[in-house]
Amino acid sequence: MLILLPPSEGKADPERGRRLDLARLSFPSLGERRAALLDAALRSRPVRPAREIYTGVLYQALDLPSLSAAAQRRVVIVSAQYGAVRPADPIATYKRPIDAPAWRPLLGPELARAAGRGAIVDCRSAAYLAAWRPEGEQAERWVHVGVVKEAAGRRTVVSHDAKRWRGLLARQLLVAGGSPRTPEEVAALAAREARVELDPPEAAGRPWRLTVVTG
Repeated sequence: MLILLPPSEGKADPERGRRLDLARLSFPSLGERRAALLDAALRSRPVRPAREIYTGVLYQALDLPSLSAAAQRRVVIVSAQYGAVRPADPIATYKRPIDAPAWRPLLGPELARAAGRGAIVDCRSAAYLAAWRPEGEQAERWVHVGVVKEAAGRRTVVSHDAKRWRGLLARQLLVAGGSPRTPEEVAALAAREARVELDPPEAAGRPWRLTVVTG
């Protein structure tokens, strides 16, 4: 199983530590693009593992530092600055919007390889979804996570709190262990801790929809 996350707008900004070394990051084929995006300010900033840099609502709920190394290896964070990183990768704080068309041809081979034959659980927002979409048989194992709120028989789309629920769901899947290969297996694990609904793709090449129903 691979869990895909967006970055968070909220980031830690360490005051001291080692400086950025692109050679220490996962997915080395992205190195040339990463180097082209570096500026003097970024080169001078201290680094911390990505799991400590991203501090937004999703990451607070997920609490990556408390998970095992094996669980963390199932996570890839899609980044406007670095393309894609693993939780343990030492990165510096940055501020940059995603240029999905520029990253797309570079991320495709790397993320397809990282996904392997397991389920792909996608917690990314639309801007980061555009940087890579699973294709072929991998698309058949692709599950995008959404969140709705149900009250008095009516449902509304959850915006800000959706990030927290995606973090909680990702944590549940990682803590549960196992190696789900199908959307149905992902939904079964998620259903242990949340009310979820699984819907098939609306068209070929689109993801399955795993909806967390809150109340």
